[in-house]
Amino acid sequence: MAFLDNVAGTKPDSRVVDKMLPFLTEHYGNPSAHFYPLGRESFEAVQEARKQVAALIGAEEEEIIFTSCGTESNNLAVKGVLKRQDGKKKHVIISEIEHFSVQNPLISFMNDGYEITKLKVADNGLINLEDLKKAIRPDTALVSVMLGNPEIGTVQFNEEIGRICKEKGVIYHIDAVAGAGHMEIDVNRLNCDLLSLASQNFYGPRGAAALYIRKGTKVASLMQGGHQEFGYRSGSENVAAIVGMGEAARIAKEEMHIYSAEMKRLSKRLWDGLANMFDFLHFTGHPERRLPGHVSFWIEFIEGESLLMWLALKGIYAASGSACSSNILAEDEEDLQASPVLTAVGVPSDICAGSITFSLSRYTTDEEVDKVLEELPGIVKRLCEMSPAYNRGN
Repeated sequence: MAFLDNVAGTKPDSRVVDKMLPFLTEHYGNPSAHFYPLGRESFEAVQEARKQVAALIGAEEEEIIFTSCGTESNNLAVKGVLKRQDGKKKHVIISEIEHFSVQNPLISFMNDGYEITKLKVADNGLINLEDLKKAIRPDTALVSVMLGNPEIGTVQFNEEIGRICKEKGVIYHIDAVAGAGHMEIDVNRLNCDLLSLASQNFYGPRGAAALYIRKGTKVASLMQGGHQEFGYRSGSENVAAIVGMGEAARIAKEEMHIYSAEMKRLSKRLWDGLANMFDFLHFTGHPERRLPGHVSFWIEFIEGESLLMWLALKGIYAASGSACSSNILAEDEEDLQASPVLTAVGVPSDICAGSITFSLSRYTTDEEVDKVLEELPGIVKRLCEMSPAYNRGN
């Protein structure tokens, strides 16, 4: 098997699992009940995890709010900032390739008279910084531009974006779910006010994520209840998952420079092998400014979903589109929808019927890369023979 869909979630590190298990069996106290030892153990474990996550991104521990997933972190950032504006500033800027968890929460605000500016991206996926400068207005409440796009791999110039926002006095949020734990992140260098990250993307468990909120940034809570997570997120903490996220952050802080370098080496091997395979294969995203271990492409006249299924039959697991929008859930051809990310970067819809994303991890081997390069030509040849569009064009 070659598991190359790590942008959708990585295999948890065994050290993470070992760290979590006692909090599912022995240390089951509620962190809010820290007046007796069982609760105090959980409280202290959550605080230790908060320090570890903060250290991963150069933050202070009281600036880390634990959530359940990247979507919740993005929702809290976007909706929380706008709700605290009390309608005084009703303009938001995002890029047109932001994740659905940033774009969709804005729909209800648009119904209430808010204006959303979506910055166009070049065919390599990068926004134009001059466009950003021109788009910022006196009533701009928030700019949200992601770190790296999970579908095409492009990494934005976030430091420069943050500097522009800081000069203009506008709150800047980064969705860093696809890059945290694999790329060095320093929230102060990035000049951001909010940053989302999720444990499952850097060898931690699902069910634990975090939102960095810079001191002084006004964000409204979306849940009403107790005072957990400094009042930003009421409800009992998922202690075992939070402990796992903390351990994953600790490991990433110490080891990411080693495994990210190896992921880059392997992805270059894969990229070079694909580049020499077909003249009708097209890579997506920026060729250099990419997430570590990320290779994405589309092949003329071949449906991404068909390619995905044939790869799976050969034991190669990849993605078509982001994990939250994959057309693999479509019931028929009419239900298939063009990826908004591919459309945004100008991929022609008449000859492109879906893309493939290979995302590597610290566990990926040379043998897995070899397996892809060996199996893919035969699969593509078979699909070309079955494609009326390909046969008409050749």
